[in-house]
Amino acid sequence: MFKPDLGGGILFTDLCEGFAERGWNVTVKCAYSYYPEWKDKSGKNGITIRDSTEHGVRVERHGLHIPRNPNSLFQRLLHEASFFLSLVRRIPSRGDFDLVMSFCPLIGSVAYGIVASRMAHAPLWLNVQDLSAQAAVAGGLAGPSARFMMWIQNALFRRAHAWSSISVSMVETLESIPGAPQHVACLPNWLHADMARHLSPMLRKQERAHAPLRLLYSGNLGAKQDLLTFCMALHERQESFEFRIHASGARVDELRSWLNHTVDDRFLLMPLTSEKELADWLSWCDFYVVTERHGAGHSFLPSKLIPAVSSGAPILAVCDADGPLGMEVQEHVLGPMLSWNSLDLDPVWKAEPDLATAVTSWSRNALRRSTYYSRNESLERYIAQAAAIIDAHQPTRGTAST
Repeated sequence: MFKPDLGGGILFTDLCEGFAERGWNVTVKCAYSYYPEWKDKSGKNGITIRDSTEHGVRVERHGLHIPRNPNSLFQRLLHEASFFLSLVRRIPSRGDFDLVMSFCPLIGSVAYGIVASRMAHAPLWLNVQDLSAQAAVAGGLAGPSARFMMWIQNALFRRAHAWSSISVSMVETLESIPGAPQHVACLPNWLHADMARHLSPMLRKQERAHAPLRLLYSGNLGAKQDLLTFCMALHERQESFEFRIHASGARVDELRSWLNHTVDDRFLLMPLTSEKELADWLSWCDFYVVTERHGAGHSFLPSKLIPAVSSGAPILAVCDADGPLGMEVQEHVLGPMLSWNSLDLDPVWKAEPDLATAVTSWSRNALRRSTYYSRNESLERYIAQAAAIIDAHQPTRGTAST
């Protein structure tokens, strides 16, 4: 993914531009824009490979199969395979790159990274943003094929020279894979530059705990979020609230259908917003809602958490306590964490010693934690890791491919 795709696309773009700003020659091989709507947003998806230069980064856009039903395992596998087959139409030669970096969740990109790494005689850096096989199991997509998917994923991972991931628990999961490197780097994601510019004026606004309570969800909506289950539980509450949901993705129509049937005017479902509008809504809300399907394990840490924490918005997390999200919220006291087992919503309205005081404390904790997700420090960690990988495998450096 790459801009204008949202979610990880924005972050990956910022990473590549950060490398380019520091003098690296960066080539990005990505799909035409389709995410998270799962639609051809450019109207150019197809056989043609489109080359361009964007903010100092050379971009190759490749066509791929976009599933009509992203919840179908067969269509998702076809999606992955088509991306790999599209990418292998351009294979680098020896010396074209000093480093190849593949981002997972797309296994097709990891497979291509292996090919590109071998042909360019360059080390392969695997950056795991999302453990695809585990996420497919959590989203209910894998079924009886789960074990085979895990075997394929791990076999591909083992072909990479260096591994990294975005949270301590995800790193521990990777280190438990047979044949994993002795050290897996923990390189957290960060608040990208565009969003930081919109958020900075908002940090002074600390008024929280409105009546009715204001809840906000913004981001991709697929199986692994399971937002509908949370909405059903929230619907049963008698308290007044406003829940704004700005979403796109595979499960939006399902949520929209339920809302139309339920007719509860406390919920409002809207399309995804611009970054500036998101900054405004983060300032508006009392809680930023982040849901993670039960059983997701240690497969991902929602990227939507970072702008929320950086705005000072308390987090209302609905997740497993031992997953990356649950551990982050509990360790840094970012807001109430609810379990899927009971979905007891009392802590949202009956916080101790009182809601206003608790919300203010959670907001301060969020701002304190946001320093961990600052852009410059994160980019410097990535640059240092890239240089170390190259130095360990070849004497020259300065060119990267993602």
